[in-house]
Amino acid sequence: MEIIHLSAECYPVAKVGGLGDVVGALPKYQNKLGHFAKVVMPAYDTKFMRENEFEVVYDGWGKLADLNFPVRIFREKTNVLGFDLFLVHIAGLLDRPKVYGYDDDVERFLAFQIAVLDWINQWEHQPDVIHCHDHHTGLTPFMTANCFGYRRLNQIPTILTIHNAQYQGQFGWDKLNYIPEFDPWKGGQLGWGGAINPLASAIKCAWRITTVSPSYLDEISHKANGLESLLATEQYKSRGILNGIDNEVWDPAQDEMLYKRFNGKTVESGKKANKAALCAVFNLDPEKPLFTFIGRLVGEKGADLLPEIFINALSYSQGGINILVLGSGEKEVEDRLEGLKQYFGGNYNTYIGYNEQLSHQIYAGADFLLMPSRVEPCGLNQMYAMRYGTIPIVRRIGGLKDTVTDIGDGGFGICHDQTSVGDVGHAIGRAYGLFQDTKKMKEIKKLIMTLDHSWDRAAQQYIDLYQI
Repeated sequence: MEIIHLSAECYPVAKVGGLGDVVGALPKYQNKLGHFAKVVMPAYDTKFMRENEFEVVYDGWGKLADLNFPVRIFREKTNVLGFDLFLVHIAGLLDRPKVYGYDDDVERFLAFQIAVLDWINQWEHQPDVIHCHDHHTGLTPFMTANCFGYRRLNQIPTILTIHNAQYQGQFGWDKLNYIPEFDPWKGGQLGWGGAINPLASAIKCAWRITTVSPSYLDEISHKANGLESLLATEQYKSRGILNGIDNEVWDPAQDEMLYKRFNGKTVESGKKANKAALCAVFNLDPEKPLFTFIGRLVGEKGADLLPEIFINALSYSQGGINILVLGSGEKEVEDRLEGLKQYFGGNYNTYIGYNEQLSHQIYAGADFLLMPSRVEPCGLNQMYAMRYGTIPIVRRIGGLKDTVTDIGDGGFGICHDQTSVGDVGHAIGRAYGLFQDTKKMKEIKKLIMTLDHSWDRAAQQYIDLYQI
């Protein structure tokens, strides 16, 4: 099968969150199964774009209402990612350093989708599947089904994967003329909640819908930022497929970003060496249990509660634990987390920002990873952590519930039910007690490193889904 993945992100080209990790791995594993998976994404002004070789495969013009814009599509020449990568260049719209956060994001991503469909429309053949990821590509199923100029594409199956239903890309009906000409009677397929809603439109128009974990599919039936009834209507074509992780990128035995590489047999000495190196950089004591948080500092992740959680944990333990934070997000949360350093120096530190290498080092050196999420469609961090022998402390929600079983239930993690200061604090207390049991800690670390969270299984599940 020839599979086209449309996405705003793809690691290592451009990544903001888990979407980038998924799109950077799934196509590679589909190719290993004998298929031809490709990724098409915007050509941002990134380090990857500047440091790799490309060839032009398409020159053309796109149209967004009264705006005509030149389009150039590049293909990465060396297949460095394990699949064909195509980057869509639109001067002044897509050639910017950031993925999101601009006032004209509606125009940027709609122009991207139109450019891609114009390109595919000129192929002599047709791909077998167009796989759309999140709302940034959510109008593609509508356009292939309804726009007059794309009639020859209307039999190509379209798949929507919802990575996070909270973000839907809504915009006003005053921009309806951005969308290429279609029968006005079909306009109802675009709207939800009084606006044009790309995610809702994709839910209506895509041939199949997936979420990134089975539990998340259940959860969005009653918590999907206004889309609950629509998702219930379309449940017959929906399926939850748990994300995997790229075991070639996330492999402590081969990871060149680590201070010392290790495997299941050398996990004790390997983690000890990485922890010592990490603690030396951040002025922490390697003899104490190291708790970490890695991710976006936003309410969805429970990050607004972290300052109070950390104050309590550091105070109650009387300096008996260490905490290290890596992330960025809401300025108020960043400032509060930074401010704790003056009170808990030697036991607490932060790195505000994004640092891929440091994240690998933290997974390798930490004892516990905190994920007190309010929303976690799948979660990849807990899988990375376990691959590196770090025990996850998670809320029972979404993909966290699907991947982590509590030690009290014969499992290998520490779970709690609510995103609250009390629940997370109690979980930290349980982890502190576990740390004192050296034998049990060793057993769990070895066990979690053997768990299979690779993409092999999920890649095949997607292939099976495409057979429609």
